[in-house]
Amino acid sequence: MSREDNVMNRHYFADGRKLSLVAIAGLIAGVILILSFRKAGDYSLLCSLAKFRAQPIHEGEFSDMETQLQAIVHYATSKIVPQQNSGEISITFDVLKKRAPCNFLVFGLGYDSLMWNSLNPHGKTTFIEEDPKWVEIVLKTAPDLHAYPVKYRTELKEADNLLSHYRSEPSCFPSKAYLRGNDQCRLALTGFPDEFYDTEWDLIMIDAPRGYFPEAPGRMAAIFSAAVMARNRKGSGVTHVFLHDIDRRVEKLFANEFLCKKYLVKGFGRLWHFEIPSAVNMTTHDGSGFC
Repeated sequence: MSREDNVMNRHYFADGRKLSLVAIAGLIAGVILILSFRKAGDYSLLCSLAKFRAQPIHEGEFSDMETQLQAIVHYATSKIVPQQNSGEISITFDVLKKRAPCNFLVFGLGYDSLMWNSLNPHGKTTFIEEDPKWVEIVLKTAPDLHAYPVKYRTELKEADNLLSHYRSEPSCFPSKAYLRGNDQCRLALTGFPDEFYDTEWDLIMIDAPRGYFPEAPGRMAAIFSAAVMARNRKGSGVTHVFLHDIDRRVEKLFANEFLCKKYLVKGFGRLWHFEIPSAVNMTTHDGSGFC
Protein backbone atom coordinates (compact mmCIF):
# COMPACT_ATOMS: atom_id res chain seq x y z
CA MET A 1 0.00 0.00 0.00
CA SER A 2 1.14 3.58 -0.52
CA ARG A 3 2.37 5.64 2.36
CA GLU A 4 1.23 9.09 3.39
CA ASP A 5 2.93 10.84 0.48
CA ASN A 6 1.18 8.54 -2.01
CA VAL A 7 -2.22 8.18 -0.36
CA MET A 8 -3.84 10.63 -2.74
CA ASN A 9 -2.70 8.59 -5.73
CA ARG A 10 -3.95 5.24 -4.43
CA HIS A 11 -6.94 5.85 -2.21
CA TYR A 12 -8.69 9.12 -3.01
CA PHE A 13 -10.88 8.56 -6.05
CA ALA A 14 -13.49 10.62 -7.88
CA ASP A 15 -16.86 11.32 -6.30
CA GLY A 16 -18.47 9.04 -8.86
CA ARG A 17 -17.02 6.05 -6.98
CA LYS A 18 -19.03 6.76 -3.82
CA LEU A 19 -21.28 3.95 -5.00
CA SER A 20 -18.42 1.58 -4.17
CA LEU A 21 -18.65 2.62 -0.53
CA VAL A 22 -22.35 1.85 -0.52
CA ALA A 23 -21.66 -1.54 -2.10
CA ILE A 24 -19.00 -2.35 0.49
CA ALA A 25 -21.26 -1.37 3.36
CA GLY A 26 -23.96 -3.53 1.79
CA LEU A 27 -21.60 -6.52 1.62
CA ILE A 28 -20.78 -6.20 5.30
CA ALA A 29 -24.42 -5.73 6.22
CA GLY A 30 -25.21 -8.85 4.22
CA VAL A 31 -22.72 -10.83 6.28
CA ILE A 32 -24.44 -9.78 9.49
CA LEU A 33 -27.85 -10.68 8.08
CA ILE A 34 -26.71 -14.07 6.79
CA LEU A 35 -25.04 -14.92 10.09
CA SER A 36 -28.14 -13.96 12.00
CA PHE A 37 -30.22 -16.33 9.85
CA ARG A 38 -27.74 -19.15 10.41
CA LYS A 39 -27.74 -18.68 14.16
CA ALA A 40 -31.50 -18.72 14.20
CA GLY A 41 -31.55 -22.03 12.33
CA ASP A 42 -34.52 -20.87 10.25
CA TYR A 43 -34.26 -19.17 6.86
CA SER A 44 -37.74 -17.69 7.00
CA LEU A 45 -37.10 -13.95 7.24
CA LEU A 46 -39.62 -12.98 9.90
CA CYS A 47 -39.18 -16.13 11.98
CA SER A 48 -35.41 -15.86 11.85
CA LEU A 49 -35.43 -12.27 13.01
CA ALA A 50 -37.84 -13.03 15.80
CA LYS A 51 -35.80 -15.99 17.04
CA PHE A 52 -32.50 -14.14 16.72
CA ARG A 53 -33.75 -11.19 18.73
CA ALA A 54 -34.96 -13.51 21.44
CA GLN A 55 -31.57 -15.20 21.83
CA PRO A 56 -28.82 -13.77 24.06
CA ILE A 57 -25.66 -12.55 22.30
CA HIS A 58 -22.52 -14.09 23.72
CA GLU A 59 -19.37 -12.06 24.25
CA GLY A 60 -17.47 -13.39 21.22
CA GLU A 61 -20.49 -13.00 18.95
CA PHE A 62 -21.00 -9.42 20.10
CA SER A 63 -17.36 -8.63 19.41
CA ASP A 64 -17.67 -9.86 15.81
CA MET A 65 -20.92 -7.98 15.27
CA GLU A 66 -19.37 -4.84 16.75
CA THR A 67 -16.48 -5.14 14.28
CA GLN A 68 -18.89 -5.46 11.35
CA LEU A 69 -21.02 -2.54 12.49
CA GLN A 70 -17.92 -0.43 12.96
CA ALA A 71 -16.90 -1.21 9.37
CA ILE A 72 -20.36 -0.30 8.05
CA VAL A 73 -20.28 3.06 9.83
CA HIS A 74 -16.73 3.68 8.62
CA TYR A 75 -17.45 3.10 4.94
CA ALA A 76 -20.89 4.71 5.03
CA THR A 77 -19.39 7.96 6.34
CA SER A 78 -16.01 7.94 4.61
CA LYS A 79 -14.97 9.76 1.45
CA ILE A 80 -12.06 7.34 1.03
CA VAL A 81 -12.55 4.38 -1.30
CA PRO A 82 -10.56 1.12 -0.97
CA GLN A 83 -8.14 0.60 -3.85
CA GLN A 84 -10.11 -2.40 -5.16
CA ASN A 85 -13.43 -1.75 -6.87
CA SER A 86 -16.65 -3.52 -5.92
CA GLY A 87 -16.30 -6.14 -8.68
CA GLU A 88 -12.81 -7.09 -7.51
CA ILE A 89 -13.88 -7.16 -3.86
CA SER A 90 -16.84 -9.40 -4.71
CA ILE A 91 -14.53 -12.16 -5.95
CA THR A 92 -12.90 -12.50 -2.53
CA PHE A 93 -16.20 -11.95 -0.74
CA ASP A 94 -17.79 -14.87 -2.61
CA VAL A 95 -15.05 -17.16 -1.30
CA LEU A 96 -15.27 -15.78 2.24
CA LYS A 97 -19.01 -16.50 2.29
CA LYS A 98 -18.18 -20.18 1.78
CA ARG A 99 -14.97 -20.48 3.81
CA ALA A 100 -15.42 -18.14 6.78
CA PRO A 101 -14.44 -18.51 9.53
CA CYS A 102 -11.01 -19.12 8.06
CA ASN A 103 -7.37 -18.09 8.20
CA PHE A 104 -7.02 -15.04 5.97
CA LEU A 105 -3.61 -13.48 5.27
CA VAL A 106 -3.53 -10.03 3.70
CA PHE A 107 -0.38 -8.42 2.33
CA GLY A 108 -1.02 -4.72 2.92
CA LEU A 109 -2.71 -2.56 5.52
CA GLY A 110 -4.92 0.35 4.58
CA TYR A 111 -8.41 1.71 4.09
CA ASP A 112 -9.80 -1.67 3.06
CA SER A 113 -8.52 -3.52 6.15
CA LEU A 114 -11.63 -2.97 8.27
CA MET A 115 -13.68 -4.46 5.46
CA TRP A 116 -11.58 -7.63 5.13
CA ASN A 117 -11.55 -8.10 8.89
CA SER A 118 -15.33 -7.73 9.16
CA LEU A 119 -15.98 -10.17 6.29
CA ASN A 120 -14.26 -13.00 8.19
CA PRO A 121 -16.24 -13.19 11.47
CA HIS A 122 -14.88 -15.70 14.03
CA GLY A 123 -11.84 -16.20 11.76
CA LYS A 124 -8.22 -15.05 11.86
CA THR A 125 -7.43 -12.10 9.60
CA THR A 126 -3.81 -10.99 9.71
CA PHE A 127 -2.25 -8.06 7.88
CA ILE A 128 1.41 -7.81 6.80
CA GLU A 129 2.68 -4.28 6.19
CA GLU A 130 6.08 -2.94 5.11
CA ASP A 131 5.88 0.47 6.82
CA PRO A 132 5.88 0.45 10.66
CA LYS A 133 4.79 4.09 10.83
CA TRP A 134 1.79 3.30 8.64
CA VAL A 135 0.88 0.42 10.95
CA GLU A 136 0.83 2.86 13.88
CA ILE A 137 -1.37 5.32 11.98
CA VAL A 138 -3.93 2.68 10.95
CA LEU A 139 -4.07 0.98 14.34
CA LYS A 140 -4.77 4.28 16.08
CA THR A 141 -8.15 4.41 14.36
CA ALA A 142 -8.69 0.63 14.13
CA PRO A 143 -6.96 -0.93 17.18
CA ASP A 144 -8.75 -4.28 16.77
CA LEU A 145 -6.95 -5.06 13.52
CA HIS A 146 -4.21 -7.70 13.77
CA ALA A 147 -1.19 -6.35 11.87
CA TYR A 148 2.58 -6.83 11.76
CA PRO A 149 5.25 -4.52 10.33
CA VAL A 150 7.79 -6.53 8.27
CA LYS A 151 10.91 -6.02 6.20
CA TYR A 152 11.41 -7.29 2.64
CA ARG A 153 14.75 -8.30 1.12
CA THR A 154 13.91 -7.48 -2.49
CA GLU A 155 13.59 -4.46 -4.77
CA LEU A 156 11.39 -4.25 -7.85
CA LYS A 157 14.36 -3.53 -10.12
CA GLU A 158 15.74 -6.98 -9.23
CA ALA A 159 12.70 -8.87 -10.57
CA ASP A 160 14.35 -10.42 -13.64
CA ASN A 161 17.50 -11.35 -11.71
CA LEU A 162 15.38 -12.94 -8.99
CA LEU A 163 13.72 -15.20 -11.56
CA SER A 164 17.15 -16.31 -12.77
CA HIS A 165 18.24 -16.86 -9.17
CA TYR A 166 15.18 -19.03 -8.46
CA ARG A 167 15.96 -21.27 -11.43
CA SER A 168 19.50 -21.93 -10.23
CA GLU A 169 19.10 -22.02 -6.43
CA PRO A 170 18.07 -25.48 -5.12
CA SER A 171 16.44 -24.06 -1.98
CA CYS A 172 13.98 -22.24 -4.26
CA PHE A 173 12.99 -25.38 -6.20
CA PRO A 174 9.35 -26.42 -5.61
CA SER A 175 10.32 -29.80 -4.19
CA LYS A 176 12.65 -28.23 -1.61
CA ALA A 177 11.30 -24.71 -1.05
CA TYR A 178 10.51 -23.52 2.44
CA LEU A 179 10.25 -20.07 4.02
CA ARG A 180 11.33 -19.70 7.65
CA GLY A 181 15.11 -19.33 7.79
CA ASN A 182 15.61 -19.94 4.06
CA ASP A 183 18.23 -17.23 3.54
CA GLN A 184 19.67 -18.98 0.47
CA CYS A 185 16.50 -18.39 -1.58
CA ARG A 186 16.16 -14.64 -2.04
CA LEU A 187 12.46 -14.99 -2.91
CA ALA A 188 11.60 -16.67 0.40
CA LEU A 189 10.08 -14.35 2.99
CA THR A 190 12.28 -14.68 6.07
CA GLY A 191 12.34 -12.89 9.42
CA PHE A 192 8.56 -12.59 9.59
CA PRO A 193 6.50 -13.18 12.77
CA ASP A 194 6.07 -16.81 13.85
CA GLU A 195 2.33 -16.58 13.18
CA PHE A 196 3.06 -16.06 9.50
CA TYR A 197 4.81 -19.44 9.28
CA ASP A 198 2.84 -21.42 11.87
CA THR A 199 -0.63 -20.73 10.45
CA GLU A 200 -2.04 -22.67 7.53
CA TRP A 201 -3.67 -19.91 5.50
CA ASP A 202 -6.91 -20.64 3.66
CA LEU A 203 -6.99 -17.32 1.78
CA ILE A 204 -4.04 -15.11 0.83
CA MET A 205 -4.58 -11.61 -0.55
CA ILE A 206 -1.54 -10.02 -2.23
CA ASP A 207 -2.19 -6.29 -2.50
CA ALA A 208 1.21 -5.16 -1.21
CA PRO A 209 4.02 -4.34 -0.80
CA ARG A 210 4.53 -1.39 -3.09
CA GLY A 211 5.60 -2.24 -6.61
CA TYR A 212 5.46 0.87 -8.76
CA PHE A 213 9.00 2.32 -8.55
CA PRO A 214 12.41 0.62 -8.90
CA GLU A 215 13.44 0.76 -5.23
CA ALA A 216 10.08 -0.53 -3.95
CA PRO A 217 10.10 -4.06 -2.48
CA GLY A 218 7.82 -5.37 -5.23
CA ARG A 219 5.55 -8.38 -4.86
CA MET A 220 7.93 -11.01 -6.19
CA ALA A 221 8.66 -12.59 -2.80
CA ALA A 222 5.03 -12.37 -1.67
CA ILE A 223 3.88 -14.24 -4.80
CA PHE A 224 6.61 -16.89 -4.50
CA SER A 225 5.96 -17.39 -0.78
CA ALA A 226 2.21 -17.67 -1.29
CA ALA A 227 2.86 -20.44 -3.81
CA VAL A 228 5.16 -22.24 -1.37
CA MET A 229 2.61 -22.03 1.46
CA ALA A 230 -0.16 -23.30 -0.83
CA ARG A 231 1.93 -26.25 -2.03
CA ASN A 232 2.89 -27.14 1.55
CA ARG A 233 -0.70 -27.14 2.78
CA LYS A 234 -1.49 -30.11 5.04
CA GLY A 235 -5.24 -29.55 5.51
CA SER A 236 -8.01 -30.40 3.09
CA GLY A 237 -9.02 -28.20 0.19
CA VAL A 238 -7.14 -25.65 -1.87
CA THR A 239 -5.49 -22.38 -0.94
CA HIS A 240 -7.22 -19.35 -2.46
CA VAL A 241 -4.72 -16.72 -3.61
CA PHE A 242 -5.89 -13.29 -4.79
CA LEU A 243 -3.41 -11.08 -6.63
CA HIS A 244 -4.17 -7.43 -7.30
CA ASP A 245 -2.57 -5.07 -9.85
CA ILE A 246 -2.23 -7.87 -12.36
CA ASP A 247 -2.04 -5.28 -15.13
CA ARG A 248 1.57 -4.62 -14.13
CA ARG A 249 4.39 -6.56 -15.80
CA VAL A 250 6.08 -8.03 -12.71
CA GLU A 251 2.84 -9.17 -11.05
CA LYS A 252 1.75 -10.95 -14.23
CA LEU A 253 5.21 -12.44 -14.86
CA PHE A 254 5.52 -13.90 -11.36
CA ALA A 255 1.88 -15.04 -11.26
CA ASN A 256 2.42 -17.08 -14.43
CA GLU A 257 5.64 -18.54 -13.01
CA PHE A 258 4.49 -19.45 -9.50
CA LEU A 259 0.69 -19.28 -9.16
CA CYS A 260 0.10 -20.89 -12.56
CA LYS A 261 -2.47 -20.11 -15.23
CA LYS A 262 -3.98 -23.59 -14.85
CA TYR A 263 -5.02 -22.68 -11.30
CA LEU A 264 -6.53 -19.34 -12.31
CA VAL A 265 -10.29 -19.66 -11.77
CA LYS A 266 -11.58 -16.11 -11.98
CA GLY A 267 -10.56 -12.57 -12.74
CA PHE A 268 -12.11 -9.13 -12.74
CA GLY A 269 -10.50 -5.79 -13.43
CA ARG A 270 -6.98 -5.95 -11.99
CA LEU A 271 -7.58 -8.96 -9.71
CA TRP A 272 -6.85 -12.64 -10.39
CA HIS A 273 -8.11 -15.49 -8.20
CA PHE A 274 -6.18 -18.76 -8.04
CA GLU A 275 -7.14 -22.04 -6.37
CA ILE A 276 -3.87 -23.84 -5.67
CA PRO A 277 -3.86 -27.46 -4.46
CA SER A 278 -1.22 -28.83 -2.12
CA ALA A 279 1.69 -30.63 -3.77
CA VAL A 280 0.40 -34.02 -2.63
CA ASN A 281 -2.91 -33.38 -4.39
CA MET A 282 -1.47 -32.20 -7.70
CA THR A 283 -2.46 -34.64 -10.43
CA THR A 284 0.51 -33.91 -12.69
CA HIS A 285 3.81 -32.37 -11.77
CA ASP A 286 7.31 -33.11 -13.03
CA GLY A 287 9.10 -31.23 -10.26
CA SER A 288 11.00 -28.89 -12.60
CA GLY A 289 8.88 -25.83 -11.83
CA PHE A 290 5.88 -24.62 -9.88
CA CYS A 291 3.57 -24.93 -12.87
